[in-house]
Amino acid sequence: MTPIKYKYCNTVFAEAQPEYLPLPAWLSADTERRVVTCWKLSWRERLKILITGRLWFSQLTFGDPAQPLLPEVHCPLVKGKEHD
Repeated sequence: MTPIKYKYCNTVFAEAQPEYLPLPAWLSADTERRVVTCWKLSWRERLKILITGRLWFSQLTFGDPAQPLLPEVHCPLVKGKEHD
């Protein structure tokens, strides 16, 4: 999987950290500080998910509490329509 830039991105995490992939994201300005990223899957990854029905998440917490994750198949920034 590769993180990709999309229409609503307003920041890039880890842009100057060579040990990580740059992570384009939309970051809300409210107190929730919601972060939305978009990922492109290879054909092999798509087939694997189709066959197994499983998607794994790893989260680096560095000893802090884990933050909630919300996988979605539609862009959560566009309400009322199904968008990629």
